[in-house]
Amino acid sequence: MHIFINKKYLTYDNNKVKCAIGKKGIGKKQKEGDQITPKGIFRVKKILYRKDKVKGLKSKIKKIPIKKGMGWCDDPLSKDYNKLIYYPFKYGSENLYKKNNIYDIILVLNFNMQPIKKAKGSAIFIHVAKNNFQPTEGCIAIKKIELKKLVNFIKDKTKIIIN
Repeated sequence: MHIFINKKYLTYDNNKVKCAIGKKGIGKKQKEGDQITPKGIFRVKKILYRKDKVKGLKSKIKKIPIKKGMGWCDDPLSKDYNKLIYYPFKYGSENLYKKNNIYDIILVLNFNMQPIKKAKGSAIFIHVAKNNFQPTEGCIAIKKIELKKLVNFIKDKTKIIIN
């Protein structure tokens, strides 16, 4: 099973849904903060979600409820670079417990994970799109209702192909 992503759509099974990608498009990710969605083949490592905002989420992939005090390290100076962290945390990071809904469901892609290369890029997620599909910092974003369907579809061996 494959999920295909290009500059406008995420496609899987017989579904084609509009998506947002990084502000600078899809390409070879050079460094942290370059706003590029990385080209390549990936897998979903885990799913993070807001239990208080998303009910009945079913998946064959490991799910972790997002709680206050959870974040994702995007600071190359930290030994926890490109990993889930908990606050208080003295390095740069992205708070995962947000008021807006973009992180109600997060599919964590295995970009720059084995091994982790410092400053190569972190936190490449598939998450909920903003209402007008504003470009992301490098993630892929789709409507929440579509993301819930996608979560149900993916399995351990599902390949995410970004080109």
